[in-house]
Amino acid sequence: MSRSWLIFPLLILYLLDLGTTGFLGPDEPRYASIGREMARSHDFVTPRLDGQPWFEKPPVLYWTTAAARSIFRLPDEWAARLPIALMSLAFLSFFFGVVSREFSARTALAATAILSTSAGWLAYSFAAVPDLPMTAALGAAMLIALFDTRLDSFHKRRTNPGYAAGALLGLAILAKGFVPLVLFAPLFLIARRKRLTIIAGCLVVAAPWYLLCWARNGILFWHEFFWKHQVQRYFTPLLEHVQPWWFFVPVILAGLFPWTLLAGLLLRGKTYDDARVRSLALWLVYALLFFSVARNKLPGYVLPLMPPLAIVLAVGLEKSGAAMKWWLAASALMLVAFPAIAAALPNALLFGLRHTPGGLNYGIPASFLLRALLATLLLMCGVWWLAWRGKPNLAIAALAPGIVFAITFLKGPTFLQLDQRVSARAFWRAHSPEIQNACIGDEIRRDWQYQLNYYASRPLPLCDPNPAAPGRPGLRVTNRDGALLVVHQ
Repeated sequence: MSRSWLIFPLLILYLLDLGTTGFLGPDEPRYASIGREMARSHDFVTPRLDGQPWFEKPPVLYWTTAAARSIFRLPDEWAARLPIALMSLAFLSFFFGVVSREFSARTALAATAILSTSAGWLAYSFAAVPDLPMTAALGAAMLIALFDTRLDSFHKRRTNPGYAAGALLGLAILAKGFVPLVLFAPLFLIARRKRLTIIAGCLVVAAPWYLLCWARNGILFWHEFFWKHQVQRYFTPLLEHVQPWWFFVPVILAGLFPWTLLAGLLLRGKTYDDARVRSLALWLVYALLFFSVARNKLPGYVLPLMPPLAIVLAVGLEKSGAAMKWWLAASALMLVAFPAIAAALPNALLFGLRHTPGGLNYGIPASFLLRALLATLLLMCGVWWLAWRGKPNLAIAALAPGIVFAITFLKGPTFLQLDQRVSARAFWRAHSPEIQNACIGDEIRRDWQYQLNYYASRPLPLCDPNPAAPGRPGLRVTNRDGALLVVHQ
C-alpha cells in the first residue's frame, strides 16, 4: 500500500498553526533562547541561556532552532517548532515502511494511524522540547536493530551491518543524554553480531560534541549535565518532579487518546502469537519499569514507548478478527470528548488538571456539541460498517482522517485561547514598552518569567522587596486571577 495518501492529512495536522500560539511552559522559551543565542554567536558547542552556560540537555534541539533561524530565517515559534514537526513526519514515514515490510500493509496502516493521531505523539510533535527528536532517533535505531535485514533488487536477504542503528542511537544521545543508551541496551542481546558496529556508529556521531564541550567547560559540564541532570534526576527528588510509581500508566492511556480503549488488546493472548510482538512487549515492560523506578517523572519521559506500543496494538487489532469492528467503533466514539478536552485545555495548563474549574461544557455552545456528537456517531457507524463488510483497511483509512479533521477543526480556536491566556506572547505584544521598564514580581509563574525573558531578548529584573531600593522600577509585572498585568509599585 502506498503511504503517499497519508502525507497530505498529516502535513495539515502537523504544520498548521505552529505559530498561532506563543511559547508554552518553561521549557520551550528556554530551549528557543539557547538556539537563538547559538544562531547569533555561532558557538555550537556550549549551550548558553542569558549568557550563562546551560548544561541541562545536549544540543540537537538547539542546533535545529539555530539552523532554522540562520538558514531559513524563520520567526521565533516557527524556528523552534517546525524542525520538530518535520522530524516527526520523517519518522512516521520510515515507521510505516518498516512495519509494512516486516508485518503487513494493514498492520502498518493501523500502527501509523494510531501513532500519528494519538494525543501524546501529537503534543510532542508540536512542542519545541527534545523528547520527540530523541524518540524518533531511538525508535528508528530500534527498528533497524530489531528488523535488521533488507531485500535487495534480486529479492535476496542481506544483512544490515548496524552502523545506521548506531548513528541513530548516537543522535538520540545528542538529543537527550544517556537515557537512550539504557533503553537500547536490551537490543544488544538481539543484535549480538552487530554490537561493535552499533557502538562504532554511536561513538562517531555522539562523542565529538561531548568531548568538545568537556574540553571547553571542564568538569562543570559533567557535574551539571551527567551527575545532576542524569544521575540525580533519576535517583533523587532534587528536581521536584516526584510522582508515584504508577504515574506513567494513566499517562500512557491518556497519550493514546482517542485510541485508549485499544489498550484492552494487550490483555488478549492472541496478540502475542508472533515472536516479534513478544520481543516488543518485553521491551515495553522493561522500559516502563525503568521509568517507573525513577524518582522524578514527567509525561514526556515515556514517549519512546509509543512507537513499539502502536505496533503491538496494531497487530492485536489485526488478530482480533470479527471483533475488529467494535474496537474501531469504540475508538471513533471517543472523539465525542474532543470538544470538551479542547475547551478545558487552557484551564488545565493554567491551574493544573486537578484544579481546573468545573463545568459541563466550558462555554461550548450546545448546538456545537450536538453537531459534534452527530458527526462522531456517523463516523463510528461508517467505520463499523466498513469493518463489518470485510474492509478493515478502508475502516482505518476512514477513522484516521476523521481524527485529523476533528483535531484540525478544534486546533485554531483552542490555540488562540492558549495564546491569549496561557502564553505570555500576547501580553508582551500589548505591553512591551511598559514591560521593558518593569520588574518581575516573585508571584509570577516560572513559565511566564521565561517566556517574557525570551520575548524581551534579555532577562528581566526581579522586583526588589525594599521600596527604598535605588533604581527600583516604578512598574511591576504581576499575576492576578490567572492573568498577567502591569501595575505601579
